Amino acid sequence: MNAPTHLYLAGFDVFRPNAAEHGQALQQLCRQHGFVGHYPTDPSPPPDLQGPALAHWILQSNLAAIRQADAVLANLNPFRGLEPDSGTAFEVGFAHALGKPVWAYVDDDRTLLQRVPHEAGPDGRLYDAQGYQVEDFGLPLNLMLACSVRLVRGDAAACLQAMAADRTAPP
Repeated sequence: MNAPTHLYLAGFDVFRPNAAEHGQALQQLCRQHGFVGHYPTDPSPPPDLQGPALAHWILQSNLAAIRQADAVLANLNPFRGLEPDSGTAFEVGFAHALGKPVWAYVDDDRTLLQRVPHEAGPDGRLYDAQGYQVEDFGLPLNLMLACSVRLVRGDAAACLQAMAADRTAPP
């Protein structure tokens, strides 16, 4: 029998008002699909840490959890704007650099061009309201994320289902 696959659960979900309950629900979903989920709030930091010391502790704890995981499950839905959470993007990149498989999910998999309001500039390129070029690769995320993950349209349950199906598929 194969050992269970341990997943690091990356995402902005740790900022929810009900973050602990949401993390437990994600971990339960992982168990239902044959995975073990590790939520970034586990373990709890020492109670005496504050400010930058606490931030550094959280960073090191999360990096250690990613190193120990077999793969990463990432929520790449927009957070505070049109793009995924920057911390989650960092975790995806770190896991990718370590050679870990990264699976991600988004609710909306339309292309950036379809999602980001834009206008054609005098050079024929497409620019957003801030004057930055909108990349047009037919991808739903910045190419650095879209090309480094297995992307599933839907929620965490849909992504876990796809992961489980992939794991059971013949090579």
